[in-house]
Amino acid sequence: MTRQRSFKSRVRTRMDKTGESYTTARRQLLGRAETTPAPTVAAPTGGRTQQDRISDALLRERTGQDWACWFDRLDAWGAVDRTHTEIARWLVDTHGVPGWWAQTVTVGYEQARGLRAPGQRRGGGFEAGASRTVGVPVRTLFQAFADEATRRRWLPDVEVRVRTATAPRTFRADWANGPSRLVVGLTPVGASKSRVAVLHEKLADADEAARLKAYWRDRLGALKALLEREAAR
Repeated sequence: MTRQRSFKSRVRTRMDKTGESYTTARRQLLGRAETTPAPTVAAPTGGRTQQDRISDALLRERTGQDWACWFDRLDAWGAVDRTHTEIARWLVDTHGVPGWWAQTVTVGYEQARGLRAPGQRRGGGFEAGASRTVGVPVRTLFQAFADEATRRRWLPDVEVRVRTATAPRTFRADWANGPSRLVVGLTPVGASKSRVAVLHEKLADADEAARLKAYWRDRLGALKALLEREAAR
């Protein structure tokens, strides 16, 4: 029954997109299914996928659905044929998924459907990410990125050129005068706790992505220790 509902939803989506009648849209999708293998979960080529990193329970808590439910909805909508931006925007606009979590679901879907490898951007290129929950208000966490003196206490010996800093939600910067860049999202988790997610984009290869993933886990651990130690004073 669930598969039938999903297929009917795909038919209606195609009708809206093409202007075809229900019968024509259904026939086109059935013909396509006969000639095109259904997307399958791709075996990881190295590194952890979003599904490895984020449990069903946490995803359900933050977005209202677990991985399987989102994958069913995205399949029914025809997401395998959409761009990354279109998928993320649909999650935000249609389902009210917060921006960072919309990106998380999008990347997880693309990995599961073989559209990108772990650590790789869709269409090529690599990136690394890490996240932490820190026991301080979100504005304190934001200042740890935006204020240069504070930033150097947990991120020393690195040149960062700030592009935009929108308190207390986002921070974007060029990294070490090179081609890579940082995209940082910050979200409150109650009044005295917040979460930071760092995405390091435009990396050269999988080896650099793996190295920077480990680096950011270490640095966010240092950031957490610094801020929580000072908050306890």
